[in-house]
Amino acid sequence: MFKNLRWTLVLLLFLVYMINYLDRVALSLTVPMVEKDLMINAEQFGMIFGSFFFGYALFNFVGGLATDKFGPKIVLGAAVGLWSLFCGMTALATGFWSLLILRVLFGMAEGPICASANKAINGWFPKKQAATAMGLLSAGSPLGGAVAGPIIGYLALAYGWRPAFAIICMIGLVWMAIWFFVAADNPAKSKHVSPEERALVEKLKAQQPGDEADLADASHGLGYYLRQPIILVTAFAFFSYNYILFFFLSWFPAYLVQAHGLDIKSMSITTMIPWIVGFVGLALGGWISDRIFNITGKLLLSRKIVLVVSLLAAAVCVALAGTIKEVNSAVMMMSISIFFLYITGAIYWAIIQDVVHKSRVGSVSGFIHLVGSLSGIIGPIVTGFIVQHTGKFDSAFVLAGVIAALGAMLVLFVIRSPKTTKKAVSV
Repeated sequence: MFKNLRWTLVLLLFLVYMINYLDRVALSLTVPMVEKDLMINAEQFGMIFGSFFFGYALFNFVGGLATDKFGPKIVLGAAVGLWSLFCGMTALATGFWSLLILRVLFGMAEGPICASANKAINGWFPKKQAATAMGLLSAGSPLGGAVAGPIIGYLALAYGWRPAFAIICMIGLVWMAIWFFVAADNPAKSKHVSPEERALVEKLKAQQPGDEADLADASHGLGYYLRQPIILVTAFAFFSYNYILFFFLSWFPAYLVQAHGLDIKSMSITTMIPWIVGFVGLALGGWISDRIFNITGKLLLSRKIVLVVSLLAAAVCVALAGTIKEVNSAVMMMSISIFFLYITGAIYWAIIQDVVHKSRVGSVSGFIHLVGSLSGIIGPIVTGFIVQHTGKFDSAFVLAGVIAALGAMLVLFVIRSPKTTKKAVSV
């Protein structure tokens, strides 16, 4: 029997978010070796990287639907097992087409992670603690990005790129085995939770605040939620969040090399800084929101304050980062942007838990993740077009800031706590 099993599950989810990013960026970090061994050119690698998001975005939503039907334990465990196998099978790739197909399958398998994690938190935590839990587990992503370089680099240099993928596959499979042994969809289904913790969770969830209950009704289907302005605006805000994030992932290293003349080694070390501050931001963001709720007693207000202020700050900083001529100042400004951006990371998922009935949390989470993932396709392409035709990054940085600022403004003016009856808010 585990003491504080719900926080043990948060730790496991934190670790799998680390593994998720470790596996995701492994190919990017081994491109020179793979390129030489399989004779794949830069244009083909661009197609391979882009293909990940087609499978990933689709299965954000499919995975959310599956999570509501089968539960987060089964869906997340199966997803981790499959993506680990597909990642490991990268070691068997023989050329462009095999790597492309594996990347699509890898993206499909990773798709359910956020929806299933949010559903798991919904089963174990009351609303007033949900943002804290989501923030802590989500912090595994930037930490995974920060440690991926040293880990993958060492494995690839010591053993070769093919054994490196086989080794990181085993990490995921070990996690899957532990998850299936420990996890449960909620305390009622757990064999490992103590009677005291089960009673505590039930007591806390019975004391849920009710100011958003007009939307969170069991009779509402998925279509109802997808027509609500609060859901649509949250989805766009998450799109703007991901636009900056994927802009940073895809183009900031190239910006440091091309605009500031850093070599590859210096660039690799420098880009760890935003990841580290992002880890701190994600860990803090949910806690800040829950603290504001404890003071105000209003769930959505506590989400809005954090989301609007932090997303707007991230927008301003990323826009300024591209106009700075000195490299250290540019990295500092981008790091501040990523810090504020990641402060909002748990809030999107917390809003879903605030206003969506537990039977639809997975599918609505999957929809919002789908919308956000579209920026992974659109953002890098638009940035590449701007850089190709202007020869500069300035406009691309400003565009990322404008999109994030628009997301913040929509949240400010559209998201409100329902003050009417269910009939009055129906559409």
